[in-house]
Amino acid sequence: MQTPTESQLPPALLTIPQVAEYLGVCRAHVYSLIHQGLPVIHLGRRVFVHPTSLQRWLMEQEHISRDA
Repeated sequence: MQTPTESQLPPALLTIPQVAEYLGVCRAHVYSLIHQGLPVIHLGRRVFVHPTSLQRWLMEQEHISRDA
């Protein structure tokens, strides 16, 4: 059985540019989403998003949109 290499493992935390690419928006819009409640993790001066938190937050936004 092979152990996956570091490049094969999914990232534990996403950077702001990675979130922007995933969502298809600019980095400034990701920061706007953070101010609207997108959960983040601060490590020093850097800001990260946990992939599970991003998925959960997106699903919550979908429910909010349906209820509106």
